[in-house]
Amino acid sequence: MIMYCLGLDFGTSGARAIAIDRLGQIHHHHSRPYQLDQVQRWQVTLFDLLSHVPLDVRRNLAKILVAATSGTVLGSDRQGQPCTPVLSYQDVRGIGLSPFPAATSLAKLLWLKEHYQFAYLTHQADYLGYLLHGQVAQSDYHNCLKLGYDSVNLRFPDWLSPWQSYLPSVLVPGSPVGQILPDLSDRLHISPTCQICAGTTDSTAALIASAPELHTGIGITSLGSTLVLKLVSDRPVTDLAYGIYSHRLDWQGQSFYLVGGASNTGGAVLRHFFRDQELQTYSELIDLNQPSPYDYYPLLRPGDRFPINDPNLPPRLEPRPNDPVAFLYGLLSSIAKIEAQGYEILQKLAATPITQIYTNGGGTYNPTWQKIRAKYLGIEPQAAVQTQAAYGAAKLALEMNQHRN
Repeated sequence: MIMYCLGLDFGTSGARAIAIDRLGQIHHHHSRPYQLDQVQRWQVTLFDLLSHVPLDVRRNLAKILVAATSGTVLGSDRQGQPCTPVLSYQDVRGIGLSPFPAATSLAKLLWLKEHYQFAYLTHQADYLGYLLHGQVAQSDYHNCLKLGYDSVNLRFPDWLSPWQSYLPSVLVPGSPVGQILPDLSDRLHISPTCQICAGTTDSTAALIASAPELHTGIGITSLGSTLVLKLVSDRPVTDLAYGIYSHRLDWQGQSFYLVGGASNTGGAVLRHFFRDQELQTYSELIDLNQPSPYDYYPLLRPGDRFPINDPNLPPRLEPRPNDPVAFLYGLLSSIAKIEAQGYEILQKLAATPITQIYTNGGGTYNPTWQKIRAKYLGIEPQAAVQTQAAYGAAKLALEMNQHRN
């Protein structure tokens, strides 16, 4: 009998489901849009994704794992129900309330505490997992990193004790939380023994999907709505001045650290100025023999997290030429410079030189941009083996299943 692992990815603008077998072969892939700031849409989208999984796959699901946006949170009551608005990963209302940057889960916890009554701080992946297993206040150490969790010593530090009652239990990403709720098993015809796993973040899942194998020195760039960089290192690095953090990844008996940072620049800025067809057409007209004279810092609104950690950093999009091809060339070059600057910082602090860069996200399909990036990176970036975080989520569930077995 074939058993399957299902990965679910709730990203910035869309949600996806991918089911794989024990060999990593894809047996189902489905996606749909949803609204990040509306928790009701999370639930509708979750069950829609599950209902589209082929019946024979649903009946033989061994694991389900949810990856979601890091730092998107809400407050829930003791029964697990939402009782505050959603604060997305980009929300900075918690500025100045914690030693962590304003967009972190901890800053959001302190802001929510001042304005609402709730029992637990709940990450997006936590809530989606709760809808499947029914256990309250269960999280993972990837999502909890920005809540202050110490992923080296695997505990919340003592200085978080004043807010201890709001903090979830923290599990190893991919480890089983519990079986699927019986009523969901019956209604959706999912195997009653299907284990719901502790989740992960979408960027970590994308990294797992991207590389054929993991070892130190691999860099992963996500060219999605935002620009996310990660470097696989054998030691953790945290530097709040640069907005750098380290996710721990226990993988095939080893502990790696995914040293990374996320910038607010990226594809969302490009799509603000250009339609998809325009991006393709204008990119093909760029003359790469001449460097762009424009030095931008492309942001949609003030504030960035990495490589410059400044919530008030102003966008720099002037001067803007009348020629749209020249403007696009300036934007692509400037984002590539930010990426190169980010990797320079990561390598310096992690003492790990980059040997290969894999790329995922929509920007991967722009060959002109890849040539521009190679110029600034000094390394020819390769397209990810798999581009979907949902695949990485399924792969993580499969890895934990095989490792434990």
